[in-house]
Amino acid sequence: MIAAVEDALSEAVVRKIVTVVRPDLTLYQVMRRNGQGYIRSKVRQLNQTARSVPVLVLVDLDRPVPCPADLVQALLPIPHAPKLLFRVAVMEIESWVMADRRGFADFLSIPVNRIPENTDVILQPKEFLVSLARLSKKTRLRQEIVPLPGATSKVGPGYNSRLGEFVHSHWSVNRAASISVSLQRTLAQLRDFDLV
Repeated sequence: MIAAVEDALSEAVVRKIVTVVRPDLTLYQVMRRNGQGYIRSKVRQLNQTARSVPVLVLVDLDRPVPCPADLVQALLPIPHAPKLLFRVAVMEIESWVMADRRGFADFLSIPVNRIPENTDVILQPKEFLVSLARLSKKTRLRQEIVPLPGATSKVGPGYNSRLGEFVHSHWSVNRAASISVSLQRTLAQLRDFDLV
């Protein structure tokens, strides 16, 4: 299987969900750059590839409008190849990460009630996640996830590596899917994904 994602955190999530939900699949290649523009430029080629090779494309919704189905239609308005699985994280991949509320609260050493019971409705999940990290009792974790004072970046220097580590070692796909409807739908689609 080939996957195309927006960033390093999305790659970590895709690797984890494929391992948990479809251990029969092997991810041979994960294509990523920073942002949806890269996927937009490659989506027709990926659709062509999906005529013979399974391809998973995952993008962030980023804002409430358009809805996920409209975003997929806008990115790929032509018929989808039979082996293409095109999914949208609502609102962003961070929503799925935080949806394992217990695991993420333990990771940050914060009270679980700081994380909303429906992470799909957080309008700016990345910024919200950083605000949660500011509350962490773990100094090093704060320094890595939260941007430095005066920095132009929205995230700290170790954001992707620390969150990727959390996803790989501690994130529960099933607990997260019980909270995030968009993740739940993606897992269902992946389970039913026909490779024949």
